[in-house]
Amino acid sequence: MIIPRDITPHLLNLSSQYPITAILGPRQSGKTTLAKSSFPEYQYVNLESLDLRRAAQEDPRSFLNSYQGGPGVIIDEIQHVPELFSYLQVTVDLNRRPGFFIITGSQNFLLHAKITQSLAGRVALLTLLPLTVSELKKTNKSNLNLENQLFKGSYPSIYAHQIDPQSWLHNYIDTYVEKDVRQLLQISNTSAFQRFIQLCAARVGNLINYSALARDCDISPNTAKAWLSILETSYIIRLLTPYHQSFNKRLIKAPKLYFYDTGLVCALLRIQSPEELYLHPMRGAIFECLIVSEIQKELYNRNNRSQLHFWRDVQGHEVDIIIEKGFQQTVPVEIKASRTAQDALFKGLMQWQIISNYSANSSYIIYGGDEHITRTAGQFLAWHQIDKLLATILSNSTGLDFMLT
Repeated sequence: MIIPRDITPHLLNLSSQYPITAILGPRQSGKTTLAKSSFPEYQYVNLESLDLRRAAQEDPRSFLNSYQGGPGVIIDEIQHVPELFSYLQVTVDLNRRPGFFIITGSQNFLLHAKITQSLAGRVALLTLLPLTVSELKKTNKSNLNLENQLFKGSYPSIYAHQIDPQSWLHNYIDTYVEKDVRQLLQISNTSAFQRFIQLCAARVGNLINYSALARDCDISPNTAKAWLSILETSYIIRLLTPYHQSFNKRLIKAPKLYFYDTGLVCALLRIQSPEELYLHPMRGAIFECLIVSEIQKELYNRNNRSQLHFWRDVQGHEVDIIIEKGFQQTVPVEIKASRTAQDALFKGLMQWQIISNYSANSSYIIYGGDEHITRTAGQFLAWHQIDKLLATILSNSTGLDFMLT
């Protein structure tokens, strides 16, 4: 079963303008399915295949020229043959055909380095993360049970093929460590790295203390930073940086740690069922992880460049997410796992409003409930309405009522 993706219109639009379109994202996020379904007449090449990889490495020019007679070509996992990027540049400069090359890759930093060096001005970049809640709602694959959503996560295969989530996610972790980490870090003992990922899962939603994380894993702080970089560039974790505006206050400078997928967090924490999450001590942090990930997914799917930050000063005043739309254009969002809409939850946002002169009409709490509720201090939004929040604030609309009916 193919699950339609919200990013498709932007993929088709950009491919009509650029000769190369790159779809980046983690393994198993649906990049290949998206490319094939969007360009069904294109030839498909997967460089995970050793024979095709060898052919591309030994004679890149002939490899690319062999597809010139067709409507276009999808080159999957192109990071395996970095030599192709320079030849792609020459090929598209000689014959600029919009949308002819669709390339995909799972290793963000390798691709970005090569694109920056060779393909600037010739390639459109898109990032595809696992499914959003809104995509799942459209396919009736989510019954809007919060605990089920947190436990299963959002990888397409779990929903498309009705696979047991815990089995699939544990295999995903093992495969990721074996295929990507061993290759990128060139380490023979991956057990330490697996323990490192588990320690990261236990710190979801917290400020990163590199020294403490390194000590608990018995590695150096520099190694911890390098390993976090690998996790981030392969789309396992998301480091949320602090908002830079001080408002004459001393600010926290350390980033906060999140995962792109809550199912991975639950698997790493050995949570066995959705029911365990009702009273689990990390339920709030895992819920926060879900919302941060959902907002980032929606931004990517809209091809929107708004930046996400958090804000915290040394006195403990905090806002979970600051969506930075542009110069001095921000939207504060608090995340609360509670299913009950209580005015006391606006404490952090009210402090933000005081120091930043920000309007309460543009302050939001995304919570674990199911209703949209407007209060004097701001608005409560259900966790499954993030797409409507972003559709409103990114279009500079002033109200949500018309969006949420």
